[in-house]
Amino acid sequence: MKLKTIFNSKIIITACLTVVLAGCTTLNEDVLDEVLVGQPSSSINALAAVYDRLGEDTFTNAGGMLAMQEHTSDVSILPTRGSDWGDGGKWRAMHEFTWAPDNAVITDNYSRITNGITRSLVAIKTITDGNDEQKELLLAEAKGMLAFYTYHTIDLYGQAPYRDPLVTGAPIQILQSADGIDKLITDVETVLPNLANMGLERTHNGRFTKEAAYALLSTMYLNRAVFKDRYNATSSFNFSEAAVSGGGSDMDRVIYYTSLLIDSGRFTLASNYFDNFSINNNGATELIFAITQKIDNLHNGSNDLAYNSMERNQRCSPTNRGTNASCLTPEFYASWEGHHNDPRFSRKYQYADGTWFMNDGTDVSVPFVTGSISGVNQPWFHFNRGIQAGQQYGPKLTSTGAFELTSDGRVKVSSLVCEKSATTPMDFTPELNFDNPTQAVFAQNQINRGTRCFKFEFDPQAGNGASNVDIPLYRLGGIYTMRAEAYLRKGNNGAALADINLLRTARTRESLYGNVPGTAITSIDMDILFREIGFEMYWEMWRRPQMVRFGKFDAARPTSAKPASQPFMRVFPIPQRVMDVNRTFTQNFGY
Repeated sequence: MKLKTIFNSKIIITACLTVVLAGCTTLNEDVLDEVLVGQPSSSINALAAVYDRLGEDTFTNAGGMLAMQEHTSDVSILPTRGSDWGDGGKWRAMHEFTWAPDNAVITDNYSRITNGITRSLVAIKTITDGNDEQKELLLAEAKGMLAFYTYHTIDLYGQAPYRDPLVTGAPIQILQSADGIDKLITDVETVLPNLANMGLERTHNGRFTKEAAYALLSTMYLNRAVFKDRYNATSSFNFSEAAVSGGGSDMDRVIYYTSLLIDSGRFTLASNYFDNFSINNNGATELIFAITQKIDNLHNGSNDLAYNSMERNQRCSPTNRGTNASCLTPEFYASWEGHHNDPRFSRKYQYADGTWFMNDGTDVSVPFVTGSISGVNQPWFHFNRGIQAGQQYGPKLTSTGAFELTSDGRVKVSSLVCEKSATTPMDFTPELNFDNPTQAVFAQNQINRGTRCFKFEFDPQAGNGASNVDIPLYRLGGIYTMRAEAYLRKGNNGAALADINLLRTARTRESLYGNVPGTAITSIDMDILFREIGFEMYWEMWRRPQMVRFGKFDAARPTSAKPASQPFMRVFPIPQRVMDVNRTFTQNFGY
């Protein structure tokens, strides 16, 4: 039996619940004293709980890392739309930079990420005390995941809690980012020999393998200079600092670890860029470390990364629709000017009978096809992928809740209007034009504004959220962007340009446009590289740290209600409810 299958068993889920109940979400001292009580007896069960935390809203929910890493950036924004998405201003605060220690998004994500730390500690203790035949491998994975969750905590919050799981009564330590990043690098490099190469020892891209470790190490070395000098007023970070180990500088280690992945032959760039984010992407050739999702009676994966941007009247099945929430910023949409023929910008869908969904007013109908997802067979309309602007088209519902059909049984395609403002055409405008430029608030008849991101595929499953799409945490395209950045920071423009052009030309357009590859660029500098990283990595929950590294995070973005901000906002505050119960923490500067 494959370990992947074991991780999805009912026995594992019961054990995972035990870990959750024994774990710590607010990190007060009383709960921490009990995190190792009621441990599951199985090492695999404990490790399964660690992986489950990734998909339990943390990296899959619109309020998770998408809100923290993308809505705070130049890529996306979640405004208040008429009667929807007000929620006490918690979403607007992420882009207006008005958050405080009591912001619900900041508080909820701190609980999720630090609960990942707790689960990892439980797993380390359980595996150490057990006698599993794969003890060394499982222990290395648990320690790797502890570093993964801790890294994300110090990235977002500047500090992270830690407690030695093997020492009874060990005190809570607070790892500050400047020193903690070195500890994390050392910890991951130490466990490398005991990790499996992906595909060996029954591993797959849903587990922390050697390849996942190489990717995490690349990330940590790339951001180490920022962590050492987080509040540098001019963003003049020292990227040439000597590496923690292995010789050379931080950028040399980024090049070393990314090259191990690129040169391994295990991964290849997908010619269809959107294959990386499709329902059947569990076999995608770029995925290095991913959240395995499945719709079944145990795990109903989240499809928030797709549905959150769709309008409520956009339906991929009669029982599933969008939420009309997030959109792209005018700044990010404008960065694509002159590059709309890039295969990563958008892609039209072709049905099996040859029909293309053009989404330009020329469509009359598409074939009536059904999608079988977890035994649910229902009509399935395929929207185009990527960035969507302008008037939108698609199926409407009849009074009985079915897709409107033509006389010959095909799905009728019509121009769409917004669900909660029937006189407002569903015309996704690049401009936001808020009535008050400092507040991301729309009136009800303005809820069509903002171009939308349809990067991830939309499941037709009922429930407005279940998904079979595996969520990439690391994939080959992102590894190339990291190596290109390291090359450029070392002054090797030629190597950086080669990596970026490989990303551009490896992708091809759909057969409607002759399967032509993307076009190469002729020169590169830091601004061009920043743009190109955005083209490759948008909506994948990495943009905020990219902006900080490039010195672009603090600047005002006036067309999307973001004011100029101070360097202290490069990290979020420790939630107030944590500060209230635990004196071990010191609130971050500026809060």
